[in-house]
Amino acid sequence: MSIPQKIALTLPHPEGLAGTLSRAVWAEERGFDDVWFADVSGADALTTAAVVAERTERVRIGTAIIPVFTRTPGVFAATTYVLNKISQGRFVLGLGSSSHTMMENWHGLAYEKPLTRVKETATLVRSMLNGEKSDFNGLSISSRGYRQDPVEPGSQPIFLAGLRPRMLEMAAEFGDGVILNLFPKDALPKMMAHIAIGAERAGKTNAEREIVCRHQVIVTEDKDSARDLFRKGFAPYYATPVYNKFLAWAGYQHAADSIAEGWKQRDRAKTGSALSDELIDQIAIIGSKEECQERIRAYAEEGIHTHIISCISPGETEQTQEAFAPDNFSF
Repeated sequence: MSIPQKIALTLPHPEGLAGTLSRAVWAEERGFDDVWFADVSGADALTTAAVVAERTERVRIGTAIIPVFTRTPGVFAATTYVLNKISQGRFVLGLGSSSHTMMENWHGLAYEKPLTRVKETATLVRSMLNGEKSDFNGLSISSRGYRQDPVEPGSQPIFLAGLRPRMLEMAAEFGDGVILNLFPKDALPKMMAHIAIGAERAGKTNAEREIVCRHQVIVTEDKDSARDLFRKGFAPYYATPVYNKFLAWAGYQHAADSIAEGWKQRDRAKTGSALSDELIDQIAIIGSKEECQERIRAYAEEGIHTHIISCISPGETEQTQEAFAPDNFSF
């Protein structure tokens, strides 16, 4: 059975909680398949997802992603149980490792053994959601004696995020789906090859593992300004060790080195300029409605199933989202 193509919107909305709830209802009314939360500063993603579940009836609600370091497996399982029930099975728990910057600086947590932590968290949370009494002593987490009411068998998917080979393979092996983000388009084939390796370990194929991507999309006539917005917003992402190493692995070693050097020197101009127009056009989807739509269709042909439309340009968010409403777009 093939996995259908889906179009989704990213949340939370820049206008805060009220804007987030309003946009989620709007997305359902306009026919979008999903809404996906990012765990950023401000409104808690899982709490807000619960409110959205109460105010909607059809859209799937996912997280891409919640960092595994910020909550214990017991908290993840208990929260997911509630979200599963109030959404009537529409919730997808998306987990990932996040980055040194968020975990160490924002939260004051040690960012250690990220691959192991994601794998062990997913394994333990799934066991807890099945109602099993915990007896787990892993390399990064442990739990004994915890038990909760189970969800309906097979009703609660856990998706895992990955960037480089080992994490991609683990995500496909231990997750019900794989979450991708901020990759240069010419790196996608080798990313998909590693997803296939992990899926095969689990006795599945790529076609049986839903692949989700948050696409940075700006429908605009002013590509230069849109690129500058992307450069300003995401150069710091690629300065973090996780994304810097990913950019180098994806084939952009020189850009990764320049970003790291500029960031270390606190030279914002050098950091930003390392994201050339050509590299930005590899990562982001910027252009006319038709250009952006064709890029999403191309990604669908390459194996991505769920396309989360994210727009960092406030003045162009509405037209970007409208471009992908079902009455304006199809695969």
